[in-house]
Amino acid sequence: MNFQQLRSVREAARCGFNLTEAAQVLHTSQPGVSRQIRELEDELGIALFVRAGKRLTGLTEPGRHVLPIVERVLMESRNLRLAGEEFAAQHSGRLSIAATHTQARYALPEAVQDFRRQFPGVRLHLHQGSPRQVAQMLIEGEADVGIATEALADYPQLAALPCYRWTHAVIAPPDHPVLRAPLSLEALARHPLITYDAGFTGRTRIDEAFARAGLAADIALAAMDADVIKTYVELGMGVGIVAGVAFEAERDTRLRAVDAGALFGINHTRLAVRRGSFLRNYVYAFIEAFAPTLTREAVDGAVA
Repeated sequence: MNFQQLRSVREAARCGFNLTEAAQVLHTSQPGVSRQIRELEDELGIALFVRAGKRLTGLTEPGRHVLPIVERVLMESRNLRLAGEEFAAQHSGRLSIAATHTQARYALPEAVQDFRRQFPGVRLHLHQGSPRQVAQMLIEGEADVGIATEALADYPQLAALPCYRWTHAVIAPPDHPVLRAPLSLEALARHPLITYDAGFTGRTRIDEAFARAGLAADIALAAMDADVIKTYVELGMGVGIVAGVAFEAERDTRLRAVDAGALFGINHTRLAVRRGSFLRNYVYAFIEAFAPTLTREAVDGAVA
């Protein structure tokens, strides 16, 4: 039994049982992946995958029990390597952060700047994606830390800790009538709206608020990030609803903002790490730089 066999099994499952894709991920050949899987099955004395001819079509019952063990063994091998690096090179290494656009653009810069001053020898990698993509990067070991408002708390493999609260803001050009009247869901429903795609930056709360009021929101345009939303609001295509932190009065001079927390409630941005993962000291330092309440003790308690 060797790690390449275990990786072949894991990637075959992750790639939807497509051995060609698994081989690309592992930088090897499709016959090589197939051979590694067969050798492990022979050693264990069980079939891990259901086959139709030469194709894999699913996991067998034993395979469903073995796959989580394979995942744990590979994660512990990564933890072992990280533990060695922690003591051999305490101030160098790699920190991979996965975040949504809103977090990367508006919430992360100050923490990243502080972290770089403290750990200049650590290479930072910043990945952007949807909340579910952020979660998947954490689960698959591509990221050490993930930051998003939605989805992270939905995965039992992750420890998701609330790190700050925020509200939405309604934005429009200065002379727009929505800014002159008292802000209400009824007033917003009379205008085309520009806001986030489903599953991004508290969009769930926006939809729920209109549904509770029995109103149909006219979503004229949905986007993944606030910069795009603000651009189209400036063009007069509709009223924008963005995260309050995304409105910068000194930069967004052609727009005005009104806090909409009373309409859409309070959102919680969460920071997540994978349960059972070994975190190097500089990872704890970054987490605390981003969210001072998330001390090492708080993170360890959640991860455990």
